[in-house]
Parts: sequence; C-alpha cells; structure tokens
Amino acid sequence: MKNFVQEGDVVELVAPYDVSSGDGFLVGSLFAVAMGDALNGEKVRGRITGVVDLNKHAGDTPAQGGKVYWDNTAKEVTTTATANTLIGAATLAALGGDATVRVRLNATV
Repeated sequence: MKNFVQEGDVVELVAPYDVSSGDGFLVGSLFAVAMGDALNGEKVRGRITGVVDLNKHAGDTPAQGGKVYWDNTAKEVTTTATANTLIGAATLAALGGDATVRVRLNATV
C-alpha cells in the first residue's frame, strides 16, 4: 500500500517536558511511554501499545482489569478518572504501597 507510514505501536513525538526512558507522557490526547531520554521539545520515540510498568499514585489500589488514568500533573498512574486521561487497564492488581502498576496501554484517543 503506497500510503502506509508505519505500524503505529511506536510513534515519534515531541517531548512535552523532560522524559527519561520508561517515563509516561501525554501529548494532547495521546499517551506514550518514552523509549529513550529526551529534553522538553526534543523528538522521542514513544510506545503507545503493549504492557508496561508505570509509577502509580501512592495509596491507589487498582484491581486487575480496572481502568487506570494518567495524572499529567503528578506524572503518574491513578485510579481517579476526574481531570485525568484514560490510558488503559491494570493487568495485575496493585496494593496501596506498591510503587508501580502493570498497565496494558489502550492507545485510544
């Protein structure tokens, strides 16, 4: 097909703030996980599908299969929907004291 550009699991975006490899970031409605380090304004490859471990809000206890959201102010996953962006679902339950949660990214906007 002559108009095909790329698969789409990984896309090149402009970092909206400094990111390190493995950090989540939000560009408009598109959530991605940085595949390398980038300073604010630099291009960075971001994974928008797959299963990743991401930092989560302390005290949140996402259930397996429960929806998770990106808090772009705190730069972490939360179970709070209000004012946050849906990014996927937890593939494993997480306890309040856990630092991370395993997320299946939904790649929807």
